[in-house]
Amino acid sequence: MTTFTASSVPPMTGRTIVVTGSNSGIGRAAARVLAARGARVVLAVRDVDKGREAAATMTGETEVRRLDLADLASIRAFASDLDEPVDVLVNNAGVMVPPLVRTADGFELQFGTNHLGHFALTNLLLPRLTGRVVTVSSNGHRVARSLDFDDLNWERKPYQALPAYGQSKLANLLFTAELQRRLADVGSPVIATAAHPGIASTNLGRAHNERRRWLRLLVSLSDRFAQSDEDGALPTLYAAVADIPGNSYAGPGGFQEGRGAPALVGRSATAQDGELARRLWAVSEELTGVTFPLRAAAPASD
Repeated sequence: MTTFTASSVPPMTGRTIVVTGSNSGIGRAAARVLAARGARVVLAVRDVDKGREAAATMTGETEVRRLDLADLASIRAFASDLDEPVDVLVNNAGVMVPPLVRTADGFELQFGTNHLGHFALTNLLLPRLTGRVVTVSSNGHRVARSLDFDDLNWERKPYQALPAYGQSKLANLLFTAELQRRLADVGSPVIATAAHPGIASTNLGRAHNERRRWLRLLVSLSDRFAQSDEDGALPTLYAAVADIPGNSYAGPGGFQEGRGAPALVGRSATAQDGELARRLWAVSEELTGVTFPLRAAAPASD
């Protein structure tokens, strides 16, 4: 098992790192470490005031920019305004088990934010990315045994929040796998990795649990065994800076991957289905209107 800790993050001076959802939870914890190690950290957040409050707790160079992953127009504006090289993109933001809500573009909120928003953001930033894309998934991906391509946005069947969450987290891993395949095919030096925090005591899901008894119970039980935000952020940091291959998946190395020092961990068989990953990619391009922007370099002429 690795002994990776926050102090294992190497000096990051001169690097620009974008962390989505970095105003709270493991995103804020990861951003704090990266800024302290010398990186210029862009806090990409929906609520700029909360982002500034988070940035005020950090040492080092930070910048707060508005990004609403539930709105493709906001994603395009963010990517257009960020006209500089980005060394690492951390796709951290997410929502968990809300009531049925739709994004500005009509997608079910969890699938639209957790997957489609990050899918669009990543592809829009790829021409300026130089190092790594880290996407935060969850062990909740194991809840989803497949993807319902006939009703990805829960427009026909009765909405179930937990299966919808599992579907979005499965999509994160399928996205990472297909992104890595495409990057390798065009000879890009960028790699795609993924991470999950184990059981971390964050505010994810709390905003929606007031009237939902089962979710209050789940949060209460998880809090008893949860890691801190700082420990929950370690797999993300490991996936961002460790010497690991593309399509690696990092998580806590302890019992049931709930807590402990980060290590490379497994994923469900469905999350390793290459055909499913390619199909999801094609559907995601259709839904977002954003495509993979990189092409293989032309062979050198004699």
